[in-house]
Parts: sequence; C-alpha cells; structure tokens
Amino acid sequence: MTVGIVGLGLIGGSLAKAYREAGHVVYGYDTDSKISDFAVLDGTLSEILSDDNVKECALVLLCIYPEAAVSYLKAASAHISKDTVVVDCCGTKKYVCGECFPLARKYGYTFVGGHPMAGTQYSGYKFSSAGLFKGSCMILVPPVFDDMAFVDRVKDLLLPAGFGRFSITTAEKHDEIIAFTSQLAHVVSNAYVKSPTAKEHRGFSAGSYKDLTRVAWLNEDMWTELCMANRENLVKELDSMINALGMYRDALDRQDSERLRELFAEGKKIKTEIDGTKMTGS
Repeated sequence: MTVGIVGLGLIGGSLAKAYREAGHVVYGYDTDSKISDFAVLDGTLSEILSDDNVKECALVLLCIYPEAAVSYLKAASAHISKDTVVVDCCGTKKYVCGECFPLARKYGYTFVGGHPMAGTQYSGYKFSSAGLFKGSCMILVPPVFDDMAFVDRVKDLLLPAGFGRFSITTAEKHDEIIAFTSQLAHVVSNAYVKSPTAKEHRGFSAGSYKDLTRVAWLNEDMWTELCMANRENLVKELDSMINALGMYRDALDRQDSERLRELFAEGKKIKTEIDGTKMTGS
C-alpha cells in the first residue's frame, strides 16, 4: 500500500515511520522542506508527496492544523484518486468535517474525520516514533454510519499504525467530549503553572505536580487554533470547572471542614464510577 502523509510533525512523522516499518510505501510532505528531505534521507519517505503522485495513494493522512488541512484538500482534491481514502488527524472535527465532506463528494474520493488519541508534550519530527500509536484509540467520524463494511475498510487501512481500538462518533459529539478530556486539561495545566509558587517548586514536588503540569509545555499556535475552533464547548467546561473550584474555595473561606470533606469524597466517588475502579483507603 502507498500512503501519503501531509505534515511531518510528531503525529505525521510517527505515522510515516509506523507505516514504513510495517512495509508500506510512504510519500510525505511538510511545509519545512528540510524536514521532508531529512525524512527521505533517513529512509522514512520513499518520495516527497506532490500533486503528481498523490493519486497513487490508497490512504492520505492529514496531520496538520485544522485550517491548513482544509486548505490542503481544497488545493489537492482535483489530483486525488476516487479510490483514495483521506483521513485527517486534527484535534477538532466539526469544522474540518463540515468543510471536507462536501469536497470529497464533489471530487469522488472518500473523506473520514479522525483523531488519534496519542501524543507527548513534545512536538516535531525529531520526537516522532513508529510506536507512538501502539495500543491507542483512533476516533473516526465517517460520512455514513450504516455501512460497516466501509468502516472496516477504513480500520484496515489504519491498522498498520498500531491502533488498539477505534471509536466511532459524530463530529459534534467528538468536539463536545474532547473539550473536557483534552482542551480543558491543557488550559488548566497551563494556568496552574502561573502561580508565583511554581517558581519555588523544586524539592517540594512529586508525582501529582508532574502529572498536572505535563501538558503545560504545549504548542501555543496549535492549541490556540484548536481551542478557538471549539470555543463554545470549552467555555462550558471552563464554567463548570470554575463553579466547582468556587465550592472548594467557599468551604475553605468559611473554615467548613465537613463541607470540604464532602467535596473531596464526592470527587473521589465520581472518579471511581467513571473509571470503574475499586475505592481503597479513606
């Protein structure tokens, strides 16, 4: 199989390496030609992806920001084969799918929204790895939901990346949930380290600090675009978080130990229920 990768950062570079390691032919492109050229030199890419060879690809993966993904497809659609499946790997789906489903229908190829649930706090090709997606979940937003043969075909095309499971959803539901599971976490982590006390944390921090601050080190351009594209859902999650934090603050301000204990117990119970874990300790 020949696979085209647009964007050779952490996600695109890792996908390119995974498909190459699985024995497939990989064409790739990055706006930074030095990265594309290096990927050819290190054996990850067989060729630079272009309008001339994109028609050879059974699968094209768009591993760039949402607006760039839409712009690429608008420019490249006329060159893509009707047998090709195009999957984006962007962090929001409503905008991308809303723009790309009509393009695919117009030109005759197939577009599927996608979001690989894997990554690190680092970005760039130099941090990419063939094993990044091993066992992880790939979210898919297909153009139709009643064609299981088609969904199975897409899964087969994506399996060489190493995904362990797939979740099928709508663009709207994806963006609603991802506002909580990803975008809110990045905002909270980024805001948390703005405390003046953070500068004095060395020698006083352990696992909880590291867990909460890992994603504070982020790509500000990418996360600005993702959060703005999903701002309505993210604002709802922020309002919920601010309201919850206010309850803890009020209990502390009133020196209400019982209320604070209730809040802690409530959060612990909810965590247990949503993760399906057994409560231990007090």
